[in-house]
Amino acid sequence: MNQESYDRPTDYYDDQLVTIDEQICALIKQRNHLSNNNPSFSPEEALSRWAKKYGFYEAYLASLFGMMRTEEYYKPRVEPTAFSKHISVLKSVEVDERFYTVTYIRQYKNASVVQLLTDWDPRQESKCLY
Repeated sequence: MNQESYDRPTDYYDDQLVTIDEQICALIKQRNHLSNNNPSFSPEEALSRWAKKYGFYEAYLASLFGMMRTEEYYKPRVEPTAFSKHISVLKSVEVDERFYTVTYIRQYKNASVVQLLTDWDPRQESKCLY
C-alpha cells in the first residue's frame, strides 16, 4: 500500500499533552461511531457559539471540523503491481447531464485500475458561482 509520508512541522512536543491528545483521538473515534462514519458538518450557529464559549475563531473551528470530512484522502491506497493486461470496455452512460465513459481496465496481479472519463458543460454549473 502506498501512503504519503507526513513531515512533522516541529520536533518540539510537550509530554503533558499526551493524555489530552489521546482524549481528542478517542472523541473523534466516538464521533465517527455515532455518525456511522458520515462526519457531516457542524451548523454555523454551533460553530459561532463554540467559538465564543471557548475563545476560538469561527474559521479555525470550521477548518478543524472540515478536516474531519477528509479522512478518506489519508487512507492507504493499493499500489498496483505486476501488470497483466488491458481489458477494453468502451461503455458510456449519461447521468444528470454528465456523460461517463469507462474506456478500459488495466488488470494487475493485485488490483484493477478503471479508466473513467467524465464530460459535462461547466457553464451549466451552479449559477451562484458567476
